[in-house]
Amino acid sequence: MISVVLFFLAFSLLLYVLLGGADFGAGIIELFSSKTNQTITKKTIYRVMGPVWEANHIWVIILIVILWIAFPQYYKVMVTALHIPITLMLIGITLRGVAFVFRHYDAYQDSSQHIYNALFRISSLVTPIFLGMIFGGMISNKIVLPSESYIPSFAEGYVTPWFNLFSFLVGLFFASLCAFLSAVLLIGEADEEGYPVYVRKAKIATIVVVVLGLITIGYGYFADHDFISRVIKSPISISLIILSAIGLFPLWRAIRKGNRISSRIYAGIQVILIIAVPLIPHFPNLLLLKNGKMNLLENTAPESVIHVLGISLIIGGLIIIPGLFHLLKSFKMIKVLEKY
Repeated sequence: MISVVLFFLAFSLLLYVLLGGADFGAGIIELFSSKTNQTITKKTIYRVMGPVWEANHIWVIILIVILWIAFPQYYKVMVTALHIPITLMLIGITLRGVAFVFRHYDAYQDSSQHIYNALFRISSLVTPIFLGMIFGGMISNKIVLPSESYIPSFAEGYVTPWFNLFSFLVGLFFASLCAFLSAVLLIGEADEEGYPVYVRKAKIATIVVVVLGLITIGYGYFADHDFISRVIKSPISISLIILSAIGLFPLWRAIRKGNRISSRIYAGIQVILIIAVPLIPHFPNLLLLKNGKMNLLENTAPESVIHVLGISLIIGGLIIIPGLFHLLKSFKMIKVLEKY
């Protein structure tokens, strides 16, 4: 049953990156646009994201619940050592949601709209950066576990693991990945006015993702970062990086031709490959400590708990996934089977 739990853990992570990432990316695109294009993007966002944006965060909730129940020791260390960026991330999600609603439904279209717009755009950028910094902290080799013989200082225990250049680069990379996802997805939702805007944004975002990815890997390598060294030495990771690089050519061709279906498929494949590159060579050691590693599969919950959780996830998946599909299809966000 542990295999079922791990499947839903990976599945929730993937869907949150795809759906939640595209959600954040829409605000990033709006932030880095001219005033005219901001108006175009704002209209498109409400038409496309308005009915479903809250559903995207269900996957991060499922992800957290699985970690909490199935891997309590791992969850304890992660949320304790990284509680500052996790809190900032949650604040960002909250502010973004509040601004998203109020800038559309506020009865008074006064100067407060500028505040709502600024909150939505800035939190759309800052929140995924903190998400990336959380992952950077997990793989930083800087987390120190307190013991009877040594109690780390506040900075060493709760700031240094995530507040460093490598984690910041990982955060920037994830934010650029969100913008890339959103731009590609919005191509298929744009009207004649917004279509060339998102094609151009998708091309720019692709370049930014590649450049930031190379900078992050390069910095990690020259800084002798253990995580990056293991990625570079892993034949599987290198193969995935090569496949990702090759996949850029059909992606660019699809974007250039405005092929809405294939561009989305290629973008999704890119995200899967990017997620797999760092996770595969390190699994199950996904929490790198200053004095060692923490195995995800060690100190798991009792088998009885894992069994109940696995059954619950199967039942929940049979209810949630068809419901999500129906929701997206009802608002015409799934167009793979449609002709246009």
